[in-house]
Amino acid sequence: MVNSATDTGVGITGSGKPVERVYTPDDIAGLEPDRDLGLPGEFPFTRGIQPAMYRTRLWTMRQYAGFGSAEETNRRFRYLLGQGQSGLSVAFDLPTQMGYDSDDPMARGEVGRTGVAVDTLADLETLFEGIDLGKVSTSMTINAPAAILLAMYQAVGQKQGVDPARLSGTTQNDILKEYIARNTYIFPPEPSMRLVTDIFAYCAEHMPRWNTISISGYHMREAGCTAAQEVAFTLANARAYVQAAVARGLPIDSFAPQLSFFFCAWTDVLEEVAKFRAARRLWARVMRDEFKAENPRSWQLRFHTQTAGSSLTAQQPENNIVRTTLSALAAVLGGTQSLHTNAKDEALALPTEASALTALRTQQLLAYESGATATVDPLGGSYYVEAQTARIESEVLAYWDRIADKGGALAAIAEGYFQREIHDSAYRYQRQVERDERVVVGVNRFVTTEEAPRDLQVVDPEVDRRQQEKLARIKASRDSSAVAEALARLERAARTDANLLPVMVDAVQVYASVGEISNVLRTVFGKYRPPSTL
Repeated sequence: MVNSATDTGVGITGSGKPVERVYTPDDIAGLEPDRDLGLPGEFPFTRGIQPAMYRTRLWTMRQYAGFGSAEETNRRFRYLLGQGQSGLSVAFDLPTQMGYDSDDPMARGEVGRTGVAVDTLADLETLFEGIDLGKVSTSMTINAPAAILLAMYQAVGQKQGVDPARLSGTTQNDILKEYIARNTYIFPPEPSMRLVTDIFAYCAEHMPRWNTISISGYHMREAGCTAAQEVAFTLANARAYVQAAVARGLPIDSFAPQLSFFFCAWTDVLEEVAKFRAARRLWARVMRDEFKAENPRSWQLRFHTQTAGSSLTAQQPENNIVRTTLSALAAVLGGTQSLHTNAKDEALALPTEASALTALRTQQLLAYESGATATVDPLGGSYYVEAQTARIESEVLAYWDRIADKGGALAAIAEGYFQREIHDSAYRYQRQVERDERVVVGVNRFVTTEEAPRDLQVVDPEVDRRQQEKLARIKASRDSSAVAEALARLERAARTDANLLPVMVDAVQVYASVGEISNVLRTVFGKYRPPSTL
C-alpha cells in the first residue's frame, strides 16, 4: 500500500512521487542484472563509468566562483586552490553572459554583481594570473557567447605557453536550456546551434581534452522540474545536439567523448542517486543503439553536479550547511565526476570567503571521513534505489515519446512544452509547501525569530566605474585598425557556413571585446524574441 503525505511530512520523494512503506524483491522483479546493471565501468554504466571510481581518483572539487573584477575573483580562485580545491569554475556577470560590454547601457547596475566582469582578453589574463592553465581544469558557465570565451581561454593559455591540446575544462555552451529556463540567450536557435557545433568541430581538432558542452539539467531543476523531468529534458536536448553535429557531417565518435552533463543534486538523497544511475543507463543506450557510436567513451555520461541552490533558505541559513551536505552526499553516492557545493549564505548574497571555505570543507569531509568513497555504487542492489531507478527511467521514456510526437526537442521548446511542464511542477511544489504537505525546516515548520546575518559578501559599488575605465584604456591602447579588420572578417565568415572559432581567436587576440564580437553576430544572426505566451 502506498503511503500518502502525512502530518510528519514524509511518504513522498523530493519530486512528490509516492513512496511505499517498504520495498521487497517484488519491486525489482523486472530488473535484469546483466542488462540493466552490469559492473562499474561496463555498459550500460548504471553503477558508474569507471571500474574503481573514487578508490583511485576522487571527483574534481570545483567550487563555482566569480564576483566584481577579475582581480577580486583571481584572489578567490587562488585562495580556494590553496585550500585544496582541485578545479576552477567561473561565474560571469550578466552583461558578459548576454554579450554586452561593461560600458553598454544594458549593463548598467549589473557589472560584476552575479559574477566576474569580462570585457576583453585583458580581463581573462588577469583572472588567471599566477594560475597555470596547463595544470588546472576550468569550467566556464557561459552559453550564448561561449565561443568567444573559449577563444579567449585558448589565447590566455597560449600566452602562458600552454598548447591548446593540453588545455582541459568545459564550456557550458548549452543554449537550449537557456530558451527553457535560464534566459541568457542572444541569438535565435538555428545560428545558436551552429555556434554549438562550431565548438564541437573546433575542439575535436585543436582541443581534444576540452569538454565542448555541459548539457545542463541543473537550471531546469532549479526552475522547478522533477528528477525525472530533469533527466528527460536534459537528455532530449543532448540528442538534439548530437543530431545537429551528425547532420553537419561530424563522425559521432569524433565529438561524443567530449560531451559532458550538468545536474542538480536535491536533498532527497536516495531519489537523486537513482536519478543519476538512470541517466547513465539511458544515455549509454541512446549513444550505442540509436546513434551507433562505437567508442565506449561515447556511451559514458560524465557529469558535474551542483547542490540545489533553490533548496537553500534565507531563514535559519545555518541549516543550509546540512542541506548542502545531503545534496553533496547524493552526488557522491550517485557517481559524479565533479562537484560544487553551495555556501550557506547563497539565499541572501554571493558567498563570503569563510562560507565558501565551509562549502569546500563539506566536500573534503565526504571524501575522507564519510566512508562513501570506499566502494563503487554502495547503494546498488537496494530494493528501493533500484525501484526508483527503474521508475525514473520509465518516466523519462514516456516523456521522450511525447517529445517525439511534438517533433523533437527544438519543436517542443518552440511550442513551450518543456516550459509549461516545469512551471506546473514548480507550482505543485509551492502549493505543497503552502499547505504544509511538504516540510521546509525553518520556513513552514520549526520557525524561529532571528536577525538576518550581517557578515554578507558585498560587491564593491565602484566596480562599474573601474571596469569601464579599464575597458576605455584597452580600447585606447590596442591597434584599432587590427580590431576593425578582425571584426570585418568575422562578419564575412558569419555569413557563410565557415567555423567561426578560428576567426574569433584572431579577434580576441587583438583585444576585440565580448560586446563588439557579439554585436557583429547580432547584426548577422539577429536576436531571439521569446513567445509572448506559453
